[in-house]
Amino acid sequence: MGKFYVTTSIAYVNAPPHVGYALELLQADALARYNFLLGKETYFLTGTDEHGAKIAKAAETEGKDKQKFVDEVAAKFQLLADMFNISNNDFIRTTDRQRHWPAVQKIWRKLEESGDLYRAKYKGLYCVGHEAFMKPSELKDGECVLHKQKPEVIEEENWFFKLGKYKKRIKEAIENQEMKILPEHRQKEVLNLLDDAEDVSFSRPSKDLKWGVPVPGDETSTVYVWCDALTNYISAIGYFDETEQFKKLWPADAHLIGKDILRFHAMIWPAMLLSAGLPLPKAIYVHGFINVDGQKMSKTIGNVIDPFALVEKYGIEPVRYFLLREIPSGEDGDFSYKKLEERYQSDLANGLGNLVQRVLTLIENSLLGEINYRENLEDKKVVELIKKTKESYEKNIDNFRLHEALGDVFSLVNFANGYVNQHKPWELVVPVPKLPFVETKSQKDKMGMLAKPASTSAAGRPDHFLEVITNLVFLLLNISFLIYPFMPETAEKILKSFGWSLEKGLDKLDRQKLVTKKEEVLFPRL
Repeated sequence: MGKFYVTTSIAYVNAPPHVGYALELLQADALARYNFLLGKETYFLTGTDEHGAKIAKAAETEGKDKQKFVDEVAAKFQLLADMFNISNNDFIRTTDRQRHWPAVQKIWRKLEESGDLYRAKYKGLYCVGHEAFMKPSELKDGECVLHKQKPEVIEEENWFFKLGKYKKRIKEAIENQEMKILPEHRQKEVLNLLDDAEDVSFSRPSKDLKWGVPVPGDETSTVYVWCDALTNYISAIGYFDETEQFKKLWPADAHLIGKDILRFHAMIWPAMLLSAGLPLPKAIYVHGFINVDGQKMSKTIGNVIDPFALVEKYGIEPVRYFLLREIPSGEDGDFSYKKLEERYQSDLANGLGNLVQRVLTLIENSLLGEINYRENLEDKKVVELIKKTKESYEKNIDNFRLHEALGDVFSLVNFANGYVNQHKPWELVVPVPKLPFVETKSQKDKMGMLAKPASTSAAGRPDHFLEVITNLVFLLLNISFLIYPFMPETAEKILKSFGWSLEKGLDKLDRQKLVTKKEEVLFPRL
């Protein structure tokens, strides 16, 4: 079935993680888990970006040794991934001198061998927030639009990388979908930026910036932080030694990044790869920012959302669901506690959680907790609805519309709840001593509220009650598989309550005995 290598951007460790980075982790996790279910060999990389002027200044402000400072903050990002049950295979840190530094210096030498590095004096406006030189046209009232600060005027002699040499080839790769960029309007944005692309300063004098990877053969220079950081995508998987893992995984199938770092990933990184003779990534997925009650998150305003506190209050799975459902995957979205609680009550507690409890209760009370599944009881309309939902779901995931894919799943949840209300299965059962169509001895020997065996067809078809229950079970098992990439713990709990599992798939349900077990309520009402 092939492989799927997905990466997040590596988080800049000048401050602890906020909910925006949690969203990126969750989006990448959903993609990784989805491809895992497809049977692909999945590899998921995340990590931290720990070099540069901004990090050095942040450590100095805290009065801490730089390495100690980044160790402390990086640990918080690792804890964030663990807390959210993120399925990453690796966590790369750019201060890793065994894995990362050798790869950075190797790719530098490759660029040098290609004749794409040269020395030149330069005077420009350097934004420490971006760790990049900016053009006057990119500023508003002399300030960086994103960081609300005036860039520093810097004049120095640096190494430059011939980005302009590769812009035509990069444009071709984007236009022919060799390197797909989603959402589509981000593709147009990059194509416009490429028209004005110039060579890039690729080093800083080490006298001004020692916190980084030294330029090979030039002790007076430190590798530009973006050249350093972008290399993580290959350093972590064995680029330096060109391991079998590297040969198998590269090129990446998807880089997941924020819109503020698009130009680095869609221009500088592809140019570096072309210069080094490496294949381009297959796709770049670009997400927006999270605003809070309509305002941009800001320390000054005091509205930065702490993901740890959020999970402590609402739980992991509800927060996963809210961020992936409420925030449009490729655009800015709005966070509010009110919206979160509304989603929790309507979609999770009253929707999915209520549905699971209703079906389990019906099976427990009316079939003594066991159901012998028969495919001939599946309603063709229900089967067709699930098929169409899956088609839409898959299309949405393939086009980085994760929020819409999750919407597809909950359209099935709503349908299933409506199906219960329409057919009223609790009215279709009466007390009888046994079920002639049930094969298990344990049920034949028990008495209780059991499905009425009357109304069978000439072919021996059981009554309407079993049809309804079978279709509800079929819906819930499919919902569980579809929801797994987004809410893995919830999916596994539902499957377990029906005596099923991810490993069993959905292809061999016919004539299986499902033994149900009611657990605690999935989503207690707030």
